Amino acid sequence: MTDFTKRTLVRLAGLGALAAAAALVGCGKKEEPPAPAPAAQAPAAKPEPLKIAFAYVGPVGDAGWTFAHDNGRKAIEAEFGDRVQTSFVESVPEGADAERVIRDMVNQGNKLIFGTTFGYMDYMLKIAGDHKDVKFEHATGYKTAENMRTYDSRTYEGAYMAGVIAGAMTKSNTLGVVGSVPIPEVIRNINSFTLGAQSVNPKVTTKVVWVNKWFDPPKEGEAAQSLLNQGADVLFQNTDSSAVLQAAEKAGKLAFGWDSDMSHFGPNAHLASAIINWAPYYIKATRDVLEGTWKTETTWWGVKEGAIDLVSVSDKVPADIRAKVDAVKAGLKDGSFQIWKGPIVGQDGKEILKAGEVADDKFLHGINFYIKGVEGRVPTGS
Repeated sequence: MTDFTKRTLVRLAGLGALAAAAALVGCGKKEEPPAPAPAAQAPAAKPEPLKIAFAYVGPVGDAGWTFAHDNGRKAIEAEFGDRVQTSFVESVPEGADAERVIRDMVNQGNKLIFGTTFGYMDYMLKIAGDHKDVKFEHATGYKTAENMRTYDSRTYEGAYMAGVIAGAMTKSNTLGVVGSVPIPEVIRNINSFTLGAQSVNPKVTTKVVWVNKWFDPPKEGEAAQSLLNQGADVLFQNTDSSAVLQAAEKAGKLAFGWDSDMSHFGPNAHLASAIINWAPYYIKATRDVLEGTWKTETTWWGVKEGAIDLVSVSDKVPADIRAKVDAVKAGLKDGSFQIWKGPIVGQDGKEILKAGEVADDKFLHGINFYIKGVEGRVPTGS
């Protein structure tokens, strides 16, 4: 064997060993890099709350119309929690300021806006036309749009029940009403109050003094004193403060609370309070928007829906009169009792509703006259 042959065999043997070693390594378990940990899933984004704004005609205070609306706003917060965010602007005049304030509410991102007085109507309608993505709710008005609807409470039901008590409690047979603004809503309340009084005392007459403001405590107090000077011994009001009740308290006469329970403002004078509970409607309206079921409509709720009540009836009111009020309330709730049912005669002696005839809502919304028993004239322009 030559030296060349030996070297060749050695080289081949070395290569074989290397191949065998490589084969052995290849048969071993290959280590894989560790799998990356699964990424943590990001929590779902929390939906933005529905922003809701309220424009109030008066200060919130601790009684009356605006106070009652603000209780409704608080009821929304209690019902829906962090799904909503509410705000309000108080003492917004019924004029150009209303348009400015409500436009600012839109600019702040509010998608549901409540205007709580009649005089905001045309301004809200104009703004609604400019902002179709916002829902507008107007209290006590009659104009609507595709994104604006109206709501109201049957305050005349509370007025009638108060009248039942007033007719029984008067000694002079003269009742007095402090009127705010001479629109059908207020005239209807004056007449309904008188109808309630006449149901127990046909001898009563009602005097009215208008202040042409919704909230003006000094004027309301002056009007109340004027009625007392004219012989009225039981006072009623369609204004927003407690001034009328306080005037009666000071004079040793009797009166009612309006829109909210005012009993603590005149504990001796107070006979009862005709209240409005806006919470049921405000909760409904908010739910409509949250659930995407909001649509244009006109809503007018009363005792039946839990929007109107007569509360804190004084112990001075005789048991039989309290029972009569309870019967009226039950009848309004189940629909068996109608306040505006003939025969009803106007101030001029002409028949307004025939015997057995029941006024519909169109009739009630158009009342611009006094019934028999109400003295004076309805101010022109009402």
